[in-house]
Amino acid sequence: MADDLFKALGDPTRRIILDELVEKSGQTLFEICSRLGVKHQLSLSRQGVSQHLAVLEAAGLVESRREGRYKFHDLNTAPLRRILERWPLPHTTETTTESTTETHEDTP
Repeated sequence: MADDLFKALGDPTRRIILDELVEKSGQTLFEICSRLGVKHQLSLSRQGVSQHLAVLEAAGLVESRREGRYKFHDLNTAPLRRILERWPLPHTTETTTESTTETHEDTP
């Protein structure tokens, strides 16, 4: 699963698609294609965008739902949270910060 996630995030066009879904969730393929063309001057075919969305779905970053003849795409941040849980950020404390400051003050 992590390999799919990193593969999905490794492409700049897919990252732009995710940015667009952050800005406006629940977009159709047509809306995504339009926004990529107008805002980012990316001229991708609907099939090309659809293939990018398939990679994002395989990684779990995008979920789609059908309503009638429309398919809506939503961002799912759960896979990103799992990465943070796997490699958590180190916690800093005030004592660590204070001791670092004292060390630098003593240095000529």
